Amino acid sequence: MTTICNTLEAVGERIAAACRAAGRNAGEVRLLAVSKTFGADAVQEALQAGQTAFGENYLQEAAAKIDALPGLDIEWHCIGPIQSNKTRLAAGKFDWVQSVDRLKIAERLSEQRPAGMAPLNICLQVNIDGGANKSGVAPQDLPELARAVAALPNLRLRGLMTIPEPAADYAGQLAVHRRARELFDALVAQGLPLDTLSMGMSGDIEAAIAAGSTMVRVGSAIFGSRPPAPAAAAAD
Repeated sequence: MTTICNTLEAVGERIAAACRAAGRNAGEVRLLAVSKTFGADAVQEALQAGQTAFGENYLQEAAAKIDALPGLDIEWHCIGPIQSNKTRLAAGKFDWVQSVDRLKIAERLSEQRPAGMAPLNICLQVNIDGGANKSGVAPQDLPELARAVAALPNLRLRGLMTIPEPAADYAGQLAVHRRARELFDALVAQGLPLDTLSMGMSGDIEAAIAAGSTMVRVGSAIFGSRPPAPAAAAAD
């Protein structure tokens, strides 16, 4: 029987191999285990295997999971869309929010980050391939948004996140990820101290790492086929 410990090891080996092929150090790429729709027990099993960073899409589901695992060495990342009426929940529960694509959401997260907590780490989600139904700031609007978010108190702008449409082949994957890397490099050249490029999932880890990803988000390859999303998630 395959365990989460086994699957984490396999994903780690895949990341290491992709780094070698790209001439990069494996330590340059973090693994974010996407635990949405899986219970606290699965997170705890992964934690016991050494995984500490977890991504969640559905805020209410995530909040219950976070409350069920208090006092543990877990770094929680929100990687799903956030409605204006849910920013307080995100600001109080997460260490990172990777799905900011509007200044209004960033401003609310900044205002609602509880006193005494470390600044909330932020990635700006970019609609890198122009998908009509995809969340994310348009590339041409990114510099203005990045400068505005970087100036907000209680937030720390760390970088960019992308979720492109599946590409037909490796070359297509690499091309879209390289566009994100170019946007990232342009912001750094403008003086923004970014260090995180969150791109690549189970199906395109190799291309993402070759293009410069520093964080890959992997769910099914670690936890298996997803159960249905909880009913409450529809309201998130």
